[in-house]
Amino acid sequence: MKLRRLPDTELEVLKALWAAGGETPRAQLEDALAPRGWASNTVNTYLARLTQKGFVSCRRQGKSNYYTPLVTREEYQSFEGKAVLDQLFGSSLKGFVASLTGDGQVEAEDLDELQRYLDDLRREDKP
Repeated sequence: MKLRRLPDTELEVLKALWAAGGETPRAQLEDALAPRGWASNTVNTYLARLTQKGFVSCRRQGKSNYYTPLVTREEYQSFEGKAVLDQLFGSSLKGFVASLTGDGQVEAEDLDELQRYLDDLRREDKP
């Protein structure tokens, strides 16, 4: 399946599915999404769209539908991250990081964590 960007509303439903973990009954999803104030039909519409797009599978059991995410959080985050990097920063990782740190609001421990991550990546690339 070729991933594509989801509207924020559909992404919120998918995030609720990821948080629930595995196959989830519709009623449980509605409870998790209740703070959004969406009507039951609205949730149903978003689930139908996610199913059509191949992000979610639906299994009917008795009178209930059970939904399972077909795309992991990590897969979608990777897709979105690459898309933002390409579209907004011309694939420049340095430009992306500079945009996050330009206002001086980055904590030293966040920079240390990023440096450790980069060091780990560099070690993995060496034979």
